[in-house]
Amino acid sequence: MKREIKGFRLFLISVLLICGCVAGLTGCGQKDKDTIVLRVSNWEEYIDQGEWEEDEIIELEDGSVIFGENSLVEDFEEWFYETYGKKVVVEYSTFGTNEELYNQLTMGDSYDLVCPSEYMIMKMIEEGMVVPYSSDFFDGENENNYYINSVSPYIKDVFDHLAIGDKILSDYAAGYMWGTLGIVYNPEYITEEEAAHWRLLLNSDVSKRITVKDSVRDAYFAGNSIYNEELISGEEFVNSPDYAQKLSEILNATDEETVNAVEDVLSNIKDNVYSFETDSGKADMVTGKVLANQQWSGDAVYTMDQAEEDGVCLNYSAPEEATNLWFDGWVMLKVGIDGDKDRQMAAEAFVNYLSMPENAVRNMYYIGYTSVIAGSGGDAVRQYIDWCYGAEDGEEEVAEYDVTYFFEGADAQTNEEYVIITPEEQVRRQLFAQYPTLDVVKRSVVMAHFDKEGNERINRMWTNVRCFDIKKWWERLSRSVGGKR
Repeated sequence: MKREIKGFRLFLISVLLICGCVAGLTGCGQKDKDTIVLRVSNWEEYIDQGEWEEDEIIELEDGSVIFGENSLVEDFEEWFYETYGKKVVVEYSTFGTNEELYNQLTMGDSYDLVCPSEYMIMKMIEEGMVVPYSSDFFDGENENNYYINSVSPYIKDVFDHLAIGDKILSDYAAGYMWGTLGIVYNPEYITEEEAAHWRLLLNSDVSKRITVKDSVRDAYFAGNSIYNEELISGEEFVNSPDYAQKLSEILNATDEETVNAVEDVLSNIKDNVYSFETDSGKADMVTGKVLANQQWSGDAVYTMDQAEEDGVCLNYSAPEEATNLWFDGWVMLKVGIDGDKDRQMAAEAFVNYLSMPENAVRNMYYIGYTSVIAGSGGDAVRQYIDWCYGAEDGEEEVAEYDVTYFFEGADAQTNEEYVIITPEEQVRRQLFAQYPTLDVVKRSVVMAHFDKEGNERINRMWTNVRCFDIKKWWERLSRSVGGKR
C-alpha cells in the first residue's frame, strides 16, 4: 500500500515554494497582500503526493471513485480558494523524528502547523508552545468542519481523556494517523504463541534473528512490559475496575527502581537481537535476514505487503502484556499563528481538508498508515476497509472481523454494518495491524510526556544500553577482580 515518493517532483515543488514562483506570489520571497502563507511541517512520506497510476483507481461499492491525481497540498490550495474566496500558499516541509522537529523549533524555525507524536504534543502543550483550536473548529453544524464530524468516536474519546495539567489534549490537537506497537514475525519459524509476548525479544532460539527499534521510548516500553510480569499474571489485575489507569501508570513509570530493572532487561535483549534499527527492519524481514521485528503498525503493513510480493507470508502481533497506542496529530504553534486569525483559519481548514473521508482514504492508500477519520454522512472509510480486506465471493476460509468500536466508540454494541467478512489470515495480518481488535485497544497505553527527571533517567539508561553496557562491564570487572583475590 505504501507508495514510493517521487523524489524529483518533491524537489521541484520545494524549489517553487521556496522561490515563491507559485500562484499568489508576486516575486521571489514576496507575497500578494491577499494571499495567506501557511507553513506546515509533517513527517517524511506522510501525505498523498498524487501522480497515481491509472490502475490505482479505487472504486468503492457505492460507485464512488477515489484517485490521487495531484498532491493533497495542491488540491487543498484550490479547495480553500473555492470555499473561502481567499488564496493560500502552503510552504510544506518535513522532519524525520519528533526530537528533530523540537530542535528545529527551539533553534528558531517557524511553522504554523506541525504534526508531532503524542508525547511530543504533550510536551509542547506543557511548555506553552501551541494554541488551542477555535470554537468554530468544533462547530458540528458547519459542513466544512470535516474533522469534528468525521473523527473516530474511539479516538475522540482517547483525546478527550488525556490531560496535561488542566489542559485537555483534544482542545489543542487534531488527530491524523494512529496505530499500535507490536511484532512482525515469520510464522514459519515463530509460533503465534511465541509472538504473543514481548519476551520473544529474549528468546535464544531466534538469537540474532530479531531487531528492535532504535528508540528509547519504544524499546523502554517493551522492556518495561517484560519486567512487569503482573501484566499477564491473572484475571484479577486485567479485570480490575481501574485496569486502564494501572496499566498506564506501570508502563509510563520512570522511577529509579523501574528504570534500573528495565535497563537490565534491555541489556539482555541487546545481547540476543541482531540489532537496534530505525528503518532497516522492514527490508530485513522481507529478505529473511531476521525473523521478527519490533515495529509500528503502519510500517508493519508496509512490510507485510512487500513480503507478500516476494511470496513470503508475515504476521503481526500486539503482545498480550500491553501495546502502545500511538498517534500523530496536528497542532498550531503560537510563534507561527501569532494571533493572525486568517492564518489560524487556514491552518484549521488544512486539517479539515485532510479529514474529508475521501482524502483520509487517499492518505491511507498512499502511505499505508491508518487515519483517525471514520467518516460521517458517507461510508468511504468503511467501504475502503472492505475494498482492501474483504473476502472474495465464494472464498471459504473467512472470518468475521468487528471494527464497530472505531466507528461508534469502544462501548458500542456490535453493529453488523461494521463487521468485515475477511480472509481468515487477515485476523493476524494487515487488517489486524491497521484496525486492532477491541481487546487489543483495551490493553493499549498512550506514552506520556515524562518530566525532566524521568527523561534524564531513561536517556542515561538508554546510553548505557546502546553505547556502553556499563552494568555488564562492571559486573565482569568485579568478577575478574574477585577471582584474582
